[in-house]
Amino acid sequence: MKLRFIFNPRSGHNARNPHLLARAREFIREHRLDATVVPTERPLHATDLARQAIAEGCDVVVAIGGDGTMNEIATALVDSPSTLGLIPCGSGNGLGRHLGIPGPGHGAFANLLKGQVRLIDSGFANERAFFNVMGLGFDAEISERFTKVSRRGFGAYIGTTLAAWRNYQAPEVHIHGGGQDLLVRAFILSVANSDQFGNNCYIAPGARVDDGILDLTVLKPVNLLQAIPLGYRLFTQRVGGSPHALRLRGEKFVIDRQAPGLIHTDGEPFVTGARVTISVRPRSLRVLVPDNQRTTQS
Repeated sequence: MKLRFIFNPRSGHNARNPHLLARAREFIREHRLDATVVPTERPLHATDLARQAIAEGCDVVVAIGGDGTMNEIATALVDSPSTLGLIPCGSGNGLGRHLGIPGPGHGAFANLLKGQVRLIDSGFANERAFFNVMGLGFDAEISERFTKVSRRGFGAYIGTTLAAWRNYQAPEVHIHGGGQDLLVRAFILSVANSDQFGNNCYIAPGARVDDGILDLTVLKPVNLLQAIPLGYRLFTQRVGGSPHALRLRGEKFVIDRQAPGLIHTDGEPFVTGARVTISVRPRSLRVLVPDNQRTTQS
């Protein structure tokens, strides 16, 4: 088995724990693996490195980083014979948490040897891939701001959120899909492949990454008093019961806004057109997961 480890030195945990690069190399030596470790040097570099790994016949391409690093690497692996390995080291680790993949100090490296292959769905927002959650509205704004902060982690995320809250104006969006045609003001509009943003904040409780369906959740504008119980619901997997939440499920959604603007895919922000078309490609990505998870071999 040939492996390629791709290491993002700026990812939250990696930036605070540079010894992880040495840990990966030690793991390779200890198990006498046919593997190399390469660091990323710029945004989207991981996608180029993953494509190179595929061309060189790597069976497993390992992302050492957060959801953004995972996204860049997985984008190259969609519909390829190579499998994604994940060492979750980011600020949220949404996909890793959903799949039960432990952190680097709790068995993530061992999972590369003992894990099983699971086929999961890939989502696309205006042809840009996502594997955990995409969104527009306030969460896209936060993703954009979060790329500019030097301190990572859950505390930094909360601080960034509170700083942006005061002046944010929720846009009106037209949603077509999931058997509905709706006009709604959306503070947050997320389309999820997994069940959570990360940090066990569940935007789509019950969502599955291999059912060929995407889960759309709208959180409507709320005041501070309403936000507190809504936040509690997000962390207790009960957001669907909130009067301020709307949930839909479907294979495709079309979102129309009044103007082009930000969206994010797995926490990575970019500007796109006023219309956002979101679709799913079922069972198109191979991922190594712990063997106590439900797996599919191919």
